[in-house]
Amino acid sequence: LPDEFIKHVKEERAKLDSLSHRIRNGTWTGVTGKPITDVINIGIGGSDLGPKMVVQALREFHTGPRVHFISNVDGAEILSLVKTLNAASTLVVVSSKTFTTAETLINAQTALAWLETELDLDKSQSRTQCIAITNNPKKAQAFGIPEQQILTFPDSIGGRYSVWSSIGFAICIALGFDNFKSFLAGGARIDHHFLNSPPETNAPLLMALIGIWYNNFLGAQTHAVIPYCERLGLFVDHLQQLDMESNGKLSTLEGESVELETGPIVWGQTGTNGQHAFFQLLHQGTKRVPVDFIGTIHDELSKPEHHRVLLANMIAQSEALMTGQVNADPHQQYPGNRPSSTLLLDKLDPESLGMLLALYEQKVFVQGAIWSINSFDQWGVELGKQLTNKILGGAMDHDPSTSELLKKAGLSD
Repeated sequence: LPDEFIKHVKEERAKLDSLSHRIRNGTWTGVTGKPITDVINIGIGGSDLGPKMVVQALREFHTGPRVHFISNVDGAEILSLVKTLNAASTLVVVSSKTFTTAETLINAQTALAWLETELDLDKSQSRTQCIAITNNPKKAQAFGIPEQQILTFPDSIGGRYSVWSSIGFAICIALGFDNFKSFLAGGARIDHHFLNSPPETNAPLLMALIGIWYNNFLGAQTHAVIPYCERLGLFVDHLQQLDMESNGKLSTLEGESVELETGPIVWGQTGTNGQHAFFQLLHQGTKRVPVDFIGTIHDELSKPEHHRVLLANMIAQSEALMTGQVNADPHQQYPGNRPSSTLLLDKLDPESLGMLLALYEQKVFVQGAIWSINSFDQWGVELGKQLTNKILGGAMDHDPSTSELLKKAGLSD
């Protein structure tokens, strides 16, 4: 890595450590002098999914202020949240790589207007109770946020890969910087393993090749991820963006149309809940769906009997998918030979979660390289943004179907 990149990362981590520590110990206060008890992290996509997933998954390690995440531009969410908070002790964190993301800026303006109303502040005063995380500090300053309250990260880091950067500030506040460092260390362990292990024992490479086999040779269009740990409920949401935004591409690096199927549809839910929702299709449906089961051998938050039943269910589902069952009644026939992989963590802690996430990140990278696509852009999201701006700008030149929908929705005459 370039020296300048490493220097920037070290400087920003020092800021993360110092600022999160002062917020957690009460020396960094709100406008009225009250210590921070609650944090609203406002972002969307990679500025939301990664930190939110980590904070939820590692909730047993929470020792700091309560962290709340707002992403959707649906105003009911933020307006409902602020009714439950004390403005004097609430910090607003605005996370946006470009600091131009429409949904994030609207939510930020609403949160800051709430501070102004509740605490009788002017615009400049409310910004002193706000921290920005961005690659565009000039935009954040133009928004009114003081320079010393702006955290940055390099332009080369895409949103869906940014949880390891300053975007992980909410993790530092909730869990403490030492736990954030353990999370980073877990990711680094997998990176080192990926770079230095031979192909036959290289876990990300093997996962990627198995996925290629299912996708391109067996025609599987989807991939289910089923964590048998309720705290990993948002892990699937994060993987959806990581995989589908990275590898859902139709053009190669050379600008040619791809000749192979690229990234699969990633979906899932925690077990055992999923067993009572969609496992019927996995076992007896006509679609081939490869499954990743994720479990923990130990769980100190649970009771031994609960955890024993949870793990037994996971392993039973894996066995049933593989072996099936012959039965004279066709309705009770299980074909079997349905693919799954099982990943077992010793326990869920910051380091193991970092390892798990890095494992999937490297898998996605390998698959993108094999398909000769760019796993680090996302042009597919741009057209919708442009058309949204066109609609909000009052443009009338739409197709008949869209024009009628706009009328029905009250967005045009």
